[in-house]
Amino acid sequence: MRRSKIFLPTLKENPSEASITSHRLMLRAGMIRQSSSGIYTWLPLGYKVLKNIENIIRNEQNLISQELLMPTIQDSEIWKKSGRFEDYGKEMLKFKDRHEHELIYGPTNEELITDIFSKNVMSYKSLPLCLYHIQWKFRDEIRPRFGVMRGREFLMKDAYSFDKNKEDSIKCYNRMFLSYLRIFNKMQLKAIPVAADTGPIGGDLSHEFIILAETGESDVFIDKNILNEVIPDIKYDDSDKIAKLVNKLTAFYAAADDKHNEDKYLNAVKKDDMLQTRGIEVGHLFYFGDKYSKPLDANITNIEGNNSPVEMGSYGIGVSRLVGAIIDAHHDEKGICWPESVAPYIVGIINLRANDILCSELSDKIYNYLINNNIEVLYDDRDEGAGIKLAEMDLIGIPWQIRVGPRGIKNGYFELLNRESGNIIEISVNETDSIIKNIIG
Repeated sequence: MRRSKIFLPTLKENPSEASITSHRLMLRAGMIRQSSSGIYTWLPLGYKVLKNIENIIRNEQNLISQELLMPTIQDSEIWKKSGRFEDYGKEMLKFKDRHEHELIYGPTNEELITDIFSKNVMSYKSLPLCLYHIQWKFRDEIRPRFGVMRGREFLMKDAYSFDKNKEDSIKCYNRMFLSYLRIFNKMQLKAIPVAADTGPIGGDLSHEFIILAETGESDVFIDKNILNEVIPDIKYDDSDKIAKLVNKLTAFYAAADDKHNEDKYLNAVKKDDMLQTRGIEVGHLFYFGDKYSKPLDANITNIEGNNSPVEMGSYGIGVSRLVGAIIDAHHDEKGICWPESVAPYIVGIINLRANDILCSELSDKIYNYLINNNIEVLYDDRDEGAGIKLAEMDLIGIPWQIRVGPRGIKNGYFELLNRESGNIIEISVNETDSIIKNIIG
């Protein structure tokens, strides 16, 4: 994509309404614009990142689940039947259609997916079953803040599992645990699993996945040895190995402020291994048994021929929230430093002097070469000063920058810069092929 053609309304100054790094940089980089309190329009650059995150999640979830798409609007009756219609509180947006039928804008989908299951699955032979979707949600936050980190409308991946007994349901819970570790690892995020309250979802087993960041919303207390743990290559059908991994990771002390016990922390963790910092929740797992299946009549005929409620769990990832979390974890004083897996473009070409024929010819040549090799590239072909172009490319955080200027061409080279490390490689103008070799190692 040529910079002269893309809709990318960047800002030079920090917006006064943004108080945390990710919000400031998303506004400055032209990724989002506020439509109303806690509700944002995703502009082309931000939308590309959002879709890249979706794809990482989808590719991993498809290994253990099936994708469907449920509506944003739900009938209030199933919520009344589960008992959550009044209990959920003012965060739930309720309204009536022209026929005075009461509806809600879904804050989550436990009731709807259970209703779907109850009308279509009757036997244990159809189990295990795990379904997920990536859909917009709405929760009427009392104080929307921090941009997409605490918005009212947000994009979420939520999965729901159905099993014939608790043992199988816990196995699914553990598979999701592993899946989440892999998803966040692919985004170059170190996700810490911490024991969590079940809140309005309910149940008796729950873990949050927290990304450590100074701008996080929660205080986090951990044994820092957990940061050294490497995710092993385990197949999803190897339940025993997955269970051992989950038990190993959850044995480390790791708690957000709402679950922190100072005495337990002092007894469980050596002083030199204690780490108190801030964290951002990006994922949440719940096992809740028959909390929804029982009131919503989601029953199965078991192997003995008896009728019993199905065992369930739910598993969420804040997709839009992850954009902000990644920025908070990957930035510097110049702007964003995107990991390649989620970056809107892999390479940014900066023609440092657009009115120079040799600079333009070489920039065009490199641009066409990368496009032909299926590399996502943003080419700043504008007739702007070099300083403006360099500052903007740093701001939007594309992992690799190619800088083409008259001085370099005169000496037979152009520069390839790694945004995160700042390392510069000089590449001969006659060796364009070596760009990709350097990028992919």
